[in-house]
Amino acid sequence: MQAGSRATEQVQTLAETVAARIREQVISGRLTPGSHLSEQTLSEELQVSRNTLREVFRMLTKEGLLRYEANRGVFVSTPSMTTIIDIYRVRRFIECPALAHAHPRHPGVTRMRDAVEEARRCREAKDWLGVGSADIAFHAAIVELSDSPRMAGFYAQIALELRLVFGLLKDPEFLHGPFIDQNLEIVTALEAGNAAGAAEMLEAYLLRAERFILGAYARVTSET
Repeated sequence: MQAGSRATEQVQTLAETVAARIREQVISGRLTPGSHLSEQTLSEELQVSRNTLREVFRMLTKEGLLRYEANRGVFVSTPSMTTIIDIYRVRRFIECPALAHAHPRHPGVTRMRDAVEEARRCREAKDWLGVGSADIAFHAAIVELSDSPRMAGFYAQIALELRLVFGLLKDPEFLHGPFIDQNLEIVTALEAGNAAGAAEMLEAYLLRAERFILGAYARVTSET
């Protein structure tokens, strides 16, 4: 391999590593919709050059996680109502069949149970952002039941957009509190061998969640 090719590969690898760190900040709720990303601040925080950071910004803008505004800079994307509707349509399409055909001893079921227990611990600690992260982990575990790496990779992008929706609403207790016990009911049914019943509960759950979030979104946007 020539030196130029090695240098290019190293830059790409570094950019991917930094992009993963920024995605994690979105997932954790540290970066919320509309947040301005300062090149100088992030360059110093992440210990990377501005050229590398610009490459990261291009990658994440292409993914839809960030947006560029001329003469203003780079911002975390703000989801629209249309985006929310589409996210939930895709979630029902992916998650419900995965759950309906799942075996109760699939490793993903253990991860679902672990995510529920983590959400309950976070609820006791009043860590509502933690509850949100546990909820996303719960649904990612449902997708794992499909045994499709491509589906899991696609869902990871959906989860990022979903976290942006959560971040826009700015009231994680109101948003996540009602769904902890519903997640528990779903995984309990699946563990008991009732995959079809769990899938029916999940479909109703996702429809309720969509209406709930759209209502909260409408209230938030009417106040801005």
